[in-house]
Amino acid sequence: MRKRMMTGALALLALLLVGRTEAREPGTFQLSTHMLDLSQGAPAPDVAVTLRAQESDGSWRVVAERRTDANGRIADLLPHGVPGANDGLYRLRFETEPYFAAQGLRSIYPYVEVTFRIEGDGHYHIPITMSANGYSTYRGN
Repeated sequence: MRKRMMTGALALLALLLVGRTEAREPGTFQLSTHMLDLSQGAPAPDVAVTLRAQESDGSWRVVAERRTDANGRIADLLPHGVPGANDGLYRLRFETEPYFAAQGLRSIYPYVEVTFRIEGDGHYHIPITMSANGYSTYRGN
């Protein structure tokens, strides 16, 4: 009995590890982000973030407005649709000035905007690392 339970547990673990990027559960999201404060060496909580999508006429439509959680993260920005449905240009705007002002710091950047392209059905994680005087971004996982 114990051996059967171990085998079942290992099979479940393997399924979770192998299928984690391919499975699309209802309510899953294609885009996530986070903000890390390099000057504090910690996540940046309660930062307002807006996601916009570029329309065919060049204008930008608001898709989602959220605030980072206690770990500086937002996991639910862009719901998965049919494959390719979210293809296009997007922009994340991080309202950084209020975050640094609350720490008594003056930031050279009142906000940070990151523009990127989504193609296909893969997950996109677009974080920023930031201090009051600089920032960096990359595609994470």
